[in-house]
Amino acid sequence: MSYLSNKRINQLRTRNTYTMKILVVDDEQDVKILFQQRFRKEIRNGDLQFVFAFSGEAAVDMLKDLEHEAVLILSDINMPGMSGLDLLKFIKKEYVKPPPVVMMITAYGDEENRSNSKRLGADDFLTKPLDFKSLKNKLKDIAL
Repeated sequence: MSYLSNKRINQLRTRNTYTMKILVVDDEQDVKILFQQRFRKEIRNGDLQFVFAFSGEAAVDMLKDLEHEAVLILSDINMPGMSGLDLLKFIKKEYVKPPPVVMMITAYGDEENRSNSKRLGADDFLTKPLDFKSLKNKLKDIAL
């Protein structure tokens, strides 16, 4: 289920004329290799650039360094320390203009995580294992 409205997609399209920078936040470090493999063509073509943080706290530090460069944030919900939901609250509070798209990812597709994510301002909710074909289509919709 996508929470992205057509208006939001059009806002993102107007500001994204170059490589789309995506911050992936997950405490499982093997996601880096997985994303690099699944998106190798898009990375090689310069369509997408991925940066990785392996905790919510590391993502906060990285976002400060990126200075609003991240167009999209994919964050796991269940992480030790700062959870993905805590990170989402921080992002929506600190990054108002222009706000990045935030997609929450979890291995648990329960309604509580879904409703909490939506209530806190998540643009989309994905469950593990990720359907990379569907994710690529969502990214194309944003990048067009």
